[in-house]
Amino acid sequence: MAKKLSTSQKKRKSSGRLTLVDRKVESGMFHAIAELGNDGILVFNEHHRIEYANRMASEITGYSSEQLLKMSILSLLDKPHQSFIEDIFIHPEWYGEKTCTEAHVITATGEIKDAEICIALAGTSRGVRKGYAYLKDITDRKKFERDLKDSEERLRRLFERVRHGLFISSKGGRFLDCNQALLDMLGYTNKEEFLEIDIAKDLYTNPKDREIFMERIDRNGFVKDMEVEFKKKNGEKIAVLITGHPIRNESGEIIGYEGINLDITERKRIEDELREANEFFMNLIESSVDGIIAADMKGNIFIFNKGAEALSGYKAEEVIGKVHITQIYPPGIAKEIMKRLRSPEYGGVGKLLPCQFNVVDKYGQEIPIQLSASLIYNAAGQEIASVGIFTDLRPRLLMEKKLQETHLQLVSSEKMASLGKLAAGIAHEINNPLGGILIYASLMMEDLPEDDPKRNDLARIVQEAGRCKDIVKSLLEFARQTEPKKEPTDINRAINDGLFFLVNQALFHNIRIVKEFDPFLPFVHGNAGQLKQVFMNIIVNAAEAMHGSGTLTIRTSLSPDRKMVWIEFTDTGEGIPEENLSRIFDPFFTTKDVGKGTGLGLATSFGIIEEHGGKISVKSKVNQGTTFTIEIPVQPQIQTILEGEPQLMR
Repeated sequence: MAKKLSTSQKKRKSSGRLTLVDRKVESGMFHAIAELGNDGILVFNEHHRIEYANRMASEITGYSSEQLLKMSILSLLDKPHQSFIEDIFIHPEWYGEKTCTEAHVITATGEIKDAEICIALAGTSRGVRKGYAYLKDITDRKKFERDLKDSEERLRRLFERVRHGLFISSKGGRFLDCNQALLDMLGYTNKEEFLEIDIAKDLYTNPKDREIFMERIDRNGFVKDMEVEFKKKNGEKIAVLITGHPIRNESGEIIGYEGINLDITERKRIEDELREANEFFMNLIESSVDGIIAADMKGNIFIFNKGAEALSGYKAEEVIGKVHITQIYPPGIAKEIMKRLRSPEYGGVGKLLPCQFNVVDKYGQEIPIQLSASLIYNAAGQEIASVGIFTDLRPRLLMEKKLQETHLQLVSSEKMASLGKLAAGIAHEINNPLGGILIYASLMMEDLPEDDPKRNDLARIVQEAGRCKDIVKSLLEFARQTEPKKEPTDINRAINDGLFFLVNQALFHNIRIVKEFDPFLPFVHGNAGQLKQVFMNIIVNAAEAMHGSGTLTIRTSLSPDRKMVWIEFTDTGEGIPEENLSRIFDPFFTTKDVGKGTGLGLATSFGIIEEHGGKISVKSKVNQGTTFTIEIPVQPQIQTILEGEPQLMR
């Protein structure tokens, strides 16, 4: 319930006056409230003399209340702000209004503090004007504002100095701010113009990339290094990496985005060039007919091209990261190669000029190769890898061998041609005297009785003269003074005919003859008698090499190109020493005992086969047997049939 007023109180209230007691009560209440406040309060008269100062005023200024009561309020302010106090009493319109400003307060120690000062004017009942000053220490706030301003300035400088495109954009698709680097990147000179563009339509080459950017931020809370393509103002396209984060309001809703754009166009160009160069060199490596192998300094293989696969029999996937480099060489060779690579004597340090080595293939066989190699160094000059180019020498060595054989055959042919001419002349000169010796010796034998001892001497003369005549006959055949008639000849039959006369001889009683004849073998164009002579000569030589005991395999076949008939005679005899292989077709060369061979059998055979347009060759190893191979062209008419109807003869 409201308390009722007394009669005297009602009178005082109605008259509008306060008693002295009432004024003291009100004054006490004012002092109590002023002392509890957080602002400094100063009351001063129109001469600016301070008449009241509360506790906070003392704390702010550093003066005690007693000191303040002896001071002018103007002495607490710096010169620029004193006029604010001086002018206040001459503005009647300010009475009853509070006017505030920021000022510098000079403390008792001479320190200048930032303060907010609010002035209010009021008059007393006696018409005395009073000023009320409210002081608030804003030093910390001003420092914070300055720091914030400095921080904003630093951020702005950083924002502008970063050489990548920084942006702040709205969710609706407009830029709110950007740095100069982004303008330069996209070819804009006017920032205001740039802030007006539609991001999805005017910036992205593919507008859907903007939607993907927003979806990723919604889903993940950020986007990192998203690669997109932007359009510059002039329409040029550039590759960009975007990293972005959302800007949210107080409710947590995304209202915009901020982030950085990195122009990677040049990097992409370099990457493309490097990739193309890498692909070019890898294609170059892969297409090389030579083997190319690279390994790190631990011996781990990391390049193994098609040429290396063909050379070694390995597949790249079987080798890379699985086979140590030393495994492709015979023992100790890899170490020797590294020693040479580090020596200045084989092409300079880090290089190895072509050298011949052997490598070991997948099946353990050694393959002759020519190796060129080099060491790979890093920027610090440290060895990081080695690379080698492996050239297979087998084709070259085979070609060299064939050239050597051809050369030897050519020399032999020339030698035989010369000897043939010589033999023809000798045979004609000797044949007539030999005939006379035989005739007269025979006549003398007829005139002598059977028991005459001279008869044996004459028989010996006839025998030796007959032997000389056989030699002369062989010389004439060797010289090929007659042109034998050639006709379609069955090779299988010619061999069988020769064997018919030989197999019953004592030399062949313990020899097993294996015949592997092609039953569909086409005819050759030749002289059957001469070819039988060749075959019988080789068969007899084989039997003698086996000393009458062993196996002779005779094989006939058609060459893959169907142009030649092949005949092979393989024995299990003692073989021919390597130093004699190049001489066995030379006339008068023989390894038989004196009186058991003329050395003309194989020479004559060589000449007969050569005249038939073929060739004869031999392979032999001591104690492992010998194989003679004869090649004779197929009869021309049959060759035409074989080329036109490949299956006709089969």
